[in-house]
Amino acid sequence: MDPILDKARAAQNALERLMNSVPGFKGYRERDLRRDADRLQREYISARLEDGKKALNQVANAITRGGDLDVINDVETARKRLDKVANRIRYAERGYSGFFDAVKVDETVLGKVYQFDMGLIEDVDGVRAAAAAAAQAGDARAAVQDLIGRIDALDARLSDRENVLRGVK
Repeated sequence: MDPILDKARAAQNALERLMNSVPGFKGYRERDLRRDADRLQREYISARLEDGKKALNQVANAITRGGDLDVINDVETARKRLDKVANRIRYAERGYSGFFDAVKVDETVLGKVYQFDMGLIEDVDGVRAAAAAAAQAGDARAAVQDLIGRIDALDARLSDRENVLRGVK
């Protein structure tokens, strides 16, 4: 069900498996494994999103060579928003709640966040496809505008993720 989490569970050494038999400690370790899986997945997603910048660089080079400098502002807007979203994913809240925090994050919420992040992969792939299409498009302005729309939609989904963690949604 959760491939990264399953790998983390399987990679536990004998001492960690022994500690899991201590009452109360297994739940603590399980939450910690979920948090680590969440962090690894966010790093993977943000790295895939960063790959979309290569296509944007190709678009910018083609536009500059072609002399169509009106579109370069749209490319820069897309680049800035792509950086912003990649950083929001990379440095997003990881579901940790301290002992004295007002909002506690339980394991079911962490599971929801993990599933939410799995859905983000599809959105990131859509952004990457739109960036690649912009690099190949004859009408660069329309393709870059489509890319900006996809990046903005991904940014809105990240806000939804934050609301799930805060218990708002």
